[in-house]
Amino acid sequence: MKLPRKTEKQKERAQEILDHLYMYYPNPVCELNHRNPFELLIATILSAQCTDVRVNKVTPALFETYPTPELMAEAPLEELEELVRTTGFFRNKAKSLKETSQTLVDNFDGKVPANMDDLLTLRGAARKTANVVLGNAFGINHGVVVDTHVRRFSNRFGLTKHKDTVEKIERDLMALFPQENWTDLSHLMIHHGRGPCKARISKAPDHDLCINYGKNCECQKMRGK
Repeated sequence: MKLPRKTEKQKERAQEILDHLYMYYPNPVCELNHRNPFELLIATILSAQCTDVRVNKVTPALFETYPTPELMAEAPLEELEELVRTTGFFRNKAKSLKETSQTLVDNFDGKVPANMDDLLTLRGAARKTANVVLGNAFGINHGVVVDTHVRRFSNRFGLTKHKDTVEKIERDLMALFPQENWTDLSHLMIHHGRGPCKARISKAPDHDLCINYGKNCECQKMRGK
């Protein structure tokens, strides 16, 4: 993936933001509960258009019943649909779980592959899902996960000029931040976006991250009231 050029000044500012994020959230982790790469893959597929909290309520029963790709591949589709119903789009998601599990059995000896190209052959696993699995299950910083929180943070803090093109936002972030921090970066931005820097700000910030670096941040407007 070809990355855009960034100046040293831009990279220095990005590093300052990263340092502040680590200060506020010193132990960034994936909030999808999982015990192995397969569980993380399935949980991430279910997280599309759904909260991590909801997914974490669904997956215990799902993994207790179908803990391996072999068992999930053989599961009746109707039973999978019922188990994941509350995550939304449950029929399509159930098909993805079943077909993905079958692909793992047929093509990868029942194991989740640890590379982007193979992950993208799995139904329901786009680049975002693949980045989640690679970074959190295998410790491979292949890219940056861009969800709604990361997109909003990136725009509010002037890290990208792109509003909706996820691929371009990801490339901007990859060009600005050290590769060894890419997996943490998304968790840090998500923590901040779910916490003090929500889509709608109700009060002025009590921290200096948005105050000092939030170029387009709603926190700045609240501070001026």
